[in-house]
Amino acid sequence: MMDGDGRVRAKIIEHWRASEQRDTAAEHAIYAADAILDYPQSGERFRGRATIAAQRGGHPADRHFTVRRISGNGDLWVSECVISYDGVPTHSVSIMEFSGGLVAHETQYFADPFDPPPWRTALAEPTPDH
Repeated sequence: MMDGDGRVRAKIIEHWRASEQRDTAAEHAIYAADAILDYPQSGERFRGRATIAAQRGGHPADRHFTVRRISGNGDLWVSECVISYDGVPTHSVSIMEFSGGLVAHETQYFADPFDPPPWRTALAEPTPDH
């Protein structure tokens, strides 16, 4: 039997699987009817599960989702993903705040990959996904 955190983790895994499969109903089942989705970098807020689904459903790019890591417990969970838009990868961090077993508030940040500067080559090692 799964504990509460195990059930939430399973919901998040299903959310990302459904996102990849373009299963809109399953992708958005994780959200409360009055959920809020914030994109701080563009200054946009989407209010309500139906609005969140509509803005994602209208995205013109061919999108693919690769989950790197899911961490959290209780009502606060973070997913680190790479989302490819028409083959161009963008790193994303999704912070999901749960209430009553559903996402009440999600904040998503996006960052484009970049080449490391030569001056720190001797200090770094490649991340496991490179």
